[in-house]
Amino acid sequence: MNASEFRRRGKEMVDYVADYLEGIEGRQVFPDVDPGYLRPLIPTTAPQEPETFEAIIEDVEKIIMPGAASPACTELETVMMDWLGKMLQLPEAFLAGEAGEGGGVIQGTASEATLVALLAARTKVTRRLQAASPELTQAAIMEKLVAYASDQAHSSVEKAGLIGGVRLKAIPSDGKFAMRASALQEALERDKAAGLIPFFVVATLGTTSCCSFDNLLEVGPICHEEDLWLHVDAAYAGSAFICPEFRHLLNGVEFADSFNFNPHKWLLVNFDCSAMWVKKRTDLTGAFRLDPVYLRHSHQDSGLITDYRHWQLPLGRRFRSLKMWFVFRMYGVKGLQAYIRKHVQLSHAFEALVRQDTRFEICAEVILGLVCFRLKGSNKLNEALLESINSAKKIHLVPCSLRDRFVLRFAICSRTVELAHVQLAWEHIQEMAATVLRAQGEEKAEIKN
Repeated sequence: MNASEFRRRGKEMVDYVADYLEGIEGRQVFPDVDPGYLRPLIPTTAPQEPETFEAIIEDVEKIIMPGAASPACTELETVMMDWLGKMLQLPEAFLAGEAGEGGGVIQGTASEATLVALLAARTKVTRRLQAASPELTQAAIMEKLVAYASDQAHSSVEKAGLIGGVRLKAIPSDGKFAMRASALQEALERDKAAGLIPFFVVATLGTTSCCSFDNLLEVGPICHEEDLWLHVDAAYAGSAFICPEFRHLLNGVEFADSFNFNPHKWLLVNFDCSAMWVKKRTDLTGAFRLDPVYLRHSHQDSGLITDYRHWQLPLGRRFRSLKMWFVFRMYGVKGLQAYIRKHVQLSHAFEALVRQDTRFEICAEVILGLVCFRLKGSNKLNEALLESINSAKKIHLVPCSLRDRFVLRFAICSRTVELAHVQLAWEHIQEMAATVLRAQGEEKAEIKN
């Protein structure tokens, strides 16, 4: 949708809302539809080809509005999470389907999803241990619980440990910045020997610093054998898994208890929309279920509906699945795949430009849309380069630290980015590098003199 069409459609939506408000007294306060009404009205998978805006708006009135207050918000979310799960080729156990034990829920962020998973895992292990040893108090168990993640994991994982009141241990990553089985196993054995209780592991697919991938095919079986909750965090990279050529990066997810990524990062869905799946939804509802009188309803124990308030931290929630429905239908799976592929191609184009300049080096394997690079030289030199680039305000780069080396990160993330933008950005970086190197040379000359 270009700017002209966006302007036109925006005005149409304002008219739609205004018409709704004008006629609101003629609408029922409570819908006539029964729980489960929506799924039969919607295809079981996302369309491969784009659909028209007119067709989607027509379905809003015909399918969504009859159950707008409830249960459309809930039921569309369940179906959209199944659509997206099928796009990713997630194992059947993660899908709600007609009567599955798993299912998906839209969280606010990946940070929230990690915390929800950790709290659910904490509840599950505590109840299991107390069932086996009733004399154990919750406090006695809590002080021994240990969670694990790679030393490349996002800071939100550490924050989840702080909020959850459990210690988190960083597993040293290998030469490709990935968590491997041997390092995890060593930590588990050491902690069990010390009388601690390992219970939770976060595997990251596409780390924030350099887009590295923990070895899920190695880590997964260990978690399964040790009865540890495995949460897979693919906040950024997960969108790419809808492309068959990148799906192998998700291999091993069958060992996970929960999996999360952010469609609002790289799948054209506006913030916030963080997709989380669990194999057993009772693991979440068992940890978060509370039923005060003012939240009870007639279908509560019917088994016909999903109460997402038991799957998350907040009580209230927005109708976020509606924007997923619009995006998936307007782009189609093929359109979304093309979008991902274009960004990956542009990142490799930038990588090629960097490699042609002998002053620079690539610092991590370029797999998706992120390129980690730096000037050959000291951290101080690269800090000066970053300061120069960001101060000029033509482009913006965010750094990271890889094995104590200060590294610059070039991320392809704009919906409208083209090769010309990448080339202009590289020319600007080269200009800033020349200025910084010249200043360094002059500084050395002054010191020498």
